[in-house]
Amino acid sequence: MKNAIIIPARMSSSRLPEKPLADIRGKSMIMRVFEQASNVSGVDLVLVATDHEMIAEHVHTHGGKAILTSPDHTSGTDRIAEVASQLDCDLVVNVQGDEPFIEPQQIRDLFMAMEAHPDIMIATQRRKITAAEQLFDYNTVKVVCNCRDEALYFSRQAIPASRDFGFDQWLIHADYFRHIGIYGYRRETLLELTRLSASTLEQAESLEQLRWLENGYKVYCFETAFDSLGVDTVEDLEHARRIALEKATVKAKR
Repeated sequence: MKNAIIIPARMSSSRLPEKPLADIRGKSMIMRVFEQASNVSGVDLVLVATDHEMIAEHVHTHGGKAILTSPDHTSGTDRIAEVASQLDCDLVVNVQGDEPFIEPQQIRDLFMAMEAHPDIMIATQRRKITAAEQLFDYNTVKVVCNCRDEALYFSRQAIPASRDFGFDQWLIHADYFRHIGIYGYRRETLLELTRLSASTLEQAESLEQLRWLENGYKVYCFETAFDSLGVDTVEDLEHARRIALEKATVKAKR
């Protein structure tokens, strides 16, 4: 079974312009993601799918692989699907291009789950929420699943609603999970998803994965012990730089 990791990266970002090329202690965001993905065992191909020549050239210059895609894609899924349509592979994992510290084992776990269960067409991950500020943050996507680890719904709202308790008691009386935005696909399923029209729930929540649920696709959502840091704002970038400094300091003391 052949597999590939594709990292979508676009130059335009309203909150953080030229985000993939942002410097994090001497190394760009996109190359940090690429190097983490390259450390995943058993992967046949790792490459960046980008809409801009500057990003592609940067990746190539630093020893990575990149493919230019159409600038008209409205989502990372469409961008990686364009690349996947040209590849001879069975499984594709979409690793977000703004998660510079993603753990290789976290990606490997997704491949292993899909390799072990041929019935899984789409897979992703979730992590338990333990802080109220995350639970009620619209930028933190929540997910609820059934007893078979299939996603029932994704939302920016806190779900489920603990009707009989105040907001400060919700985490005590129910389990809440944050969606970790890494996806695994069977190649043919990925290509099918790009042919679906935007859905009502997707437009309401601005969450592409709701389009898949509305069209009857099962999305398996496994719990993971790994956290993730997505960089969307200047504040996130400064946080990432602090983490990189801490990691470098710990490594230097070993």
